[in-house]
Order: sequence, then structure tokens, then C-alpha cells
Amino acid sequence: MRALVTGGGGFLGQYIVRELLQGGHKVRVFCRGQYPELTKLGAEIFQGDIKNETEITIAGENQDIIFHTAAKVGVQGRYHEFYETNVEGTKNVIRTCFRNQIKKLVYTSSSSVTYDGKNHENVDETLPYPKKFLAYYSHTKAIAEQLVLSHNGDNGLLTCALRPHLIWGPHDKYIIPKLLEGAKQGRLRIIGDGKNITDITYVENAAHAHILAGKNLVVGSPVPGQAYFITQGQSVVMWEWINMILKNLNVPPVTKHLSPTLAYALGYVCEKLYERVPQLGHPLMTRLIARELATTHTYDITKARKHFGYEAKISTEEGLQKLFAYYGSARNF
Repeated sequence: MRALVTGGGGFLGQYIVRELLQGGHKVRVFCRGQYPELTKLGAEIFQGDIKNETEITIAGENQDIIFHTAAKVGVQGRYHEFYETNVEGTKNVIRTCFRNQIKKLVYTSSSSVTYDGKNHENVDETLPYPKKFLAYYSHTKAIAEQLVLSHNGDNGLLTCALRPHLIWGPHDKYIIPKLLEGAKQGRLRIIGDGKNITDITYVENAAHAHILAGKNLVVGSPVPGQAYFITQGQSVVMWEWINMILKNLNVPPVTKHLSPTLAYALGYVCEKLYERVPQLGHPLMTRLIARELATTHTYDITKARKHFGYEAKISTEEGLQKLFAYYGSARNF
């Protein structure tokens, strides 16, 4: 199989690239930087911007499948910045499939495309998109997901979307580092009573789910045109899990609380302030973060299990050991 991985230099993308290479597939990476470690492993690097239709079209020549992981993530930025990358960039990927007669497209979506700020307990893929989104990221990812799924079957293209929840593991540059930074600076607060439960996804499992979905994205399979939640299949108490990680990395645990109402109000103020003054960096709080840290969100992954045989191949315990070993050897905390 000849596979193009957009955003293949990113956190999840690199794990997808590595698993594909280990499986004997030819892999082309479309990314903005140079990744010599991936080149050494045998990947072909195409530098470019997902917003440039010509560049992604050239990268897509002679490919059998695209794993589209490239996206603008996070909470910083204006709506048009998220839209240009996440929506217009995805349109470019779809057009690339058509022009190069690529028959498979696996889209990396997000569980946040269905998140409305309320408790979600063991929800499945019948959960609708919310009427109001709490972040530009989740809004634009939802638009892109709908685009991808709506084009399933067009010009022979088969598509599906995966919605991993809270991806973590070695080489993460967002979730774990932000937790460590906030805890060390004394800025983290437990939102609410700290008893809310969440699902998590170890990064190797998220990557493996993509490979499985791609293999089963064939005519006659139930996979084409579908979206799938992906998790460990084992929930955790969010703040217990966070504090356990901090403890193992020799960082003081979070003990102070903040009411959900106050956190939400603070998030709204921060969003407006940081949008007007982007030089301030990342907001200390946002409405989405306030809700996510205070609510329960767990997902039923029965559909992924039945449709393409997904199971977490790396347990949460084993993933944590890999995470702690990484920080111990990387000496970057």
C-alpha cells in the first residue's frame, strides 16, 4: 500500500507513519518541516502547506490512501485561521483524492465535534453535532468531518472519520506538557468536585485504529461513510489520573478547586482578551477547557470494535510506563 499521511510530522501522524512503515508499506509524509528521523526510517518527505491545493495535489500522486491528520489545533487563533486549515485544507485533500484517483481517505476527527459542554456518559456515534460549539477547533473539525463523510462514494472514493478522545503519550507537545507547565507554575485548578470521569486514548492505539480503519475501508464493508469514537476502552477519574501523572513526574499535585461557573466566566474573558492581544500567547482558560475539565465524557467504542476489530493494544498502565520512561530519558520536564 502506498500511503500519504498529511501532518505526518505531528504527534499522532508520526505514530501512524511508523506503524505503516513497520507493516512494510510505502509512506509519503506531507508536512511543513523536515523530519530526518522519519526519512531514516524510510518515509518520503513532501514539504508543503495543506492550504496550498497545488502542493497537496502533487504530494498525492500515485498514492492508494490518504490518512489526513493535519489540522490547526489548540485554543489560540481566530476563526478564519482554523477554518482555512481545517476546512479549506480538507477540501484540498478531497480534491487531491479525486484528481489522483485515490480510493481511500481516513480522516482524523475529534471527539470534540459532538461536545456541547454537558456530561456525556458512554455516548455512541448517534450523538448529534451540538447546536453551539465552544471552540473554533471543534467547530471547524465538525464541518470538515461532515465534508469527508458526505463525499463517501463520490468518484469511487471511500471515506471514514475517527474521533479519538484525549490522545496522550511520549512526544506529545500539547496535553501533558501543558499540564506539567500549569502545575509547576501553580496555575492548575480542579474544576468542580474533581470526581468527573473521562476516557483517554494512548497515542499508539489511536494510530493503530487508523491503520485498521484504512485496511477495512473497502466496498462491502460497513466502514465507508462512518465516524468512530476511539478510546482505551477503560475510563479514568480525570483529576486522579492527572495527579497520578504529576506525582510520577515529581510535580506537586493539584489540590485547589475552582467552581465551574467561575471557570467558564474566566474562560470567556480570556478568550476575548487573547483574541484581541494574541501576543499574550495561550489563554489561561477557555470556555471549552472549563467545561471539559469539569464534566464527564466517556464513549462507547462498540462500533469500532465490530466494524474493524479495534481494541487497545497498549493498556493504560503500559502506556503510562512508556510515558514516564520517555520523560525520564528526555529530561524535558
